[in-house]
Amino acid sequence: MNRPSFPSSASRARATPEPDEPDLRMPPHLLWQHMAHLATVGLFLIGFGVILDLARFVLLPIASAIVIGTMLTPLARIAARVRIPAWLFATAVIGFLFALLQLATVLIYAPIIEWIGRAPEFAETLKTKLELFNQGLAALRDLQSALTKGGGDAGLRLDVTSVAQPLLAFLTPALGELMLFFATLFFYLLGRVDLRKNLILLFGDQEDRLSAIRILNDVEHNLTRYIGTVSVINLAVGAITAVGTWLIGFRDPILLGALAFLFNYIPYVGPAVLVVILFVVGLVSFPSLAYAALAPALFIGLTTIEGHFVTPKIVGMRLSLNPLAVFLCLSFWTWLWGPVGAFLSVPFLILGLVIGDHMIAKTETELPG
Repeated sequence: MNRPSFPSSASRARATPEPDEPDLRMPPHLLWQHMAHLATVGLFLIGFGVILDLARFVLLPIASAIVIGTMLTPLARIAARVRIPAWLFATAVIGFLFALLQLATVLIYAPIIEWIGRAPEFAETLKTKLELFNQGLAALRDLQSALTKGGGDAGLRLDVTSVAQPLLAFLTPALGELMLFFATLFFYLLGRVDLRKNLILLFGDQEDRLSAIRILNDVEHNLTRYIGTVSVINLAVGAITAVGTWLIGFRDPILLGALAFLFNYIPYVGPAVLVVILFVVGLVSFPSLAYAALAPALFIGLTTIEGHFVTPKIVGMRLSLNPLAVFLCLSFWTWLWGPVGAFLSVPFLILGLVIGDHMIAKTETELPG
């Protein structure tokens, strides 16, 4: 009599998967499809970055005008309530910005020309002050010898032209970009209502239109509050810097206060540049290194309090800005678009956070007790 054969326990274990160990293997066609999607997204991001770089001379003033125009939306609404025509409001804004640009040029132009004229004197003074470091730093002496023209003079010379021309080319916007910025800002303010209406009507569903309205309102609110709050804080930083440098004994405290006001719009990088400027000017103006380092040390303390306590406390009440995200966004846009990109980095980050906050569904999960 034949007995029925049963599979052994080992074969049953091999044939039946354990319930606690799910099969995570992906079919080959799904794996290749997933990799193709990732490659497509990667190629799109690379191409988009290349376009941003190649078209920076057009996109940079346009993006700046749209961001600033969005920040001015509450003022435009107030002007509309009091029956001020849109063209008159746009003209007034352009005139105000142009006058502000002229005022900044007048305030900064004369001291910079004086500093350039005294460049040989500054170079000689810096050479004398740096002799203190030469006693213990042989590498610095080698560097000075390498920088000496002809090798016969041990002094440190300063070629003003070679330093000033790249700096001005880097910081000064081209005339065409400036005209494009003012023209874009004027027409954006002029047709702001129609542009907003057409953007909302692009969505066919009622719920999508309501979401678009919420996103636009939230973007305008956050950008306006950010630039308004930061402008007041930067004005206070500039005023404190001007008064402090005047009390310490600097020759051009108004210029240094204006630079502090402007540079503080660029997180991290702007204050660091001003610290170097304060130290160099103090090194030229004062007899001792300790006295020259006084203003930079006080400014570092001021910006540390402002950057870590005042601004996050005021700006971060409604929209939390992660420091790492701010730094990475600042690094990317500074590398891509220079100083103006650094100024636009935080508004771009706010725009992305607002859109992500509205587009990504929030689900509340109950944590185990």
